[in-house]
Amino acid sequence: MQLPVNLDTDAYLIAPQPGAPRLTRAVKGRDHTGAELTINVVEERPLTIFLNAQEIVTAMTIGDYPEYLALGFLRNQGMLRDGEEITRVDYDEDLEVVVVRTARKTDYEDKMRKKTRTSGCAVGTVFGDMMEGLEGVSLPATPVHTSWLYRLSAQINRTPSLYLEAGAIHGTILCQGDKPLVYMEDVGRHNAVDKIAGWMLSENVPADDKILYTTGRLTSEMVIKTAMMGIPVLASRSGFTAWGVEIANQVGLTLIGRMKGKRFICLAGEDRLVRDADPDLVLEEPKRAGRKGSE
Repeated sequence: MQLPVNLDTDAYLIAPQPGAPRLTRAVKGRDHTGAELTINVVEERPLTIFLNAQEIVTAMTIGDYPEYLALGFLRNQGMLRDGEEITRVDYDEDLEVVVVRTARKTDYEDKMRKKTRTSGCAVGTVFGDMMEGLEGVSLPATPVHTSWLYRLSAQINRTPSLYLEAGAIHGTILCQGDKPLVYMEDVGRHNAVDKIAGWMLSENVPADDKILYTTGRLTSEMVIKTAMMGIPVLASRSGFTAWGVEIANQVGLTLIGRMKGKRFICLAGEDRLVRDADPDLVLEEPKRAGRKGSE
């Protein structure tokens, strides 16, 4: 008996929008034989984020969920504290600007002088010390059933998405047990993670029983952001970096990569795994589900 998979996108609280006209553009070209063709390509536009009166960063993004992206970016950079009173979030579509306003007066001029370019696609940037804020992080020892991982992988990689529509994009999915909840996409995986963080902050969603799935590599940046969000499990169909594994072990995060069909590798936090599924009952993935990040 094979493990059942729910392929209903209505099960998501937020699902991908592959048909949204503002996110892709039809472009004409020619293939290797010289034949004319038209394909959809992902849009990329700047979004400038302000915290109160201070300009923080301009991110290249596909343009959806700008408020979540701004909130999540600021939260993951440590510029919004736990329990921060956010008074307003204003988005101007014409100016492509988001302003996050807080009751507390903020000034991060010194923090912003130190920038670290990350390994994220579209060139991610982290302000301040990349390890800042990880001291004292204690992630809950939430068990992870392998049956959940198999169902999540099968559903996520068969979900209609911008990647399957146009490629050149990464996805990050917030999951609970074997249910994917929120599926965000962007040109940089760091942006997709920040959108998830912003949604969790806006909706006051707890992190201790969640799994974060990404289509991209398990780098130091991804591990740090996941740990800062309080999520105990990070999984991907792609591979690892050594520093990412080292930090995951340091903070007690379960790190699972190279998830394809019935296969996966766990390089940190293996003690959380509950092996309750027979891999022989898991279907292999269709070729169409293959992603650039795994190549």
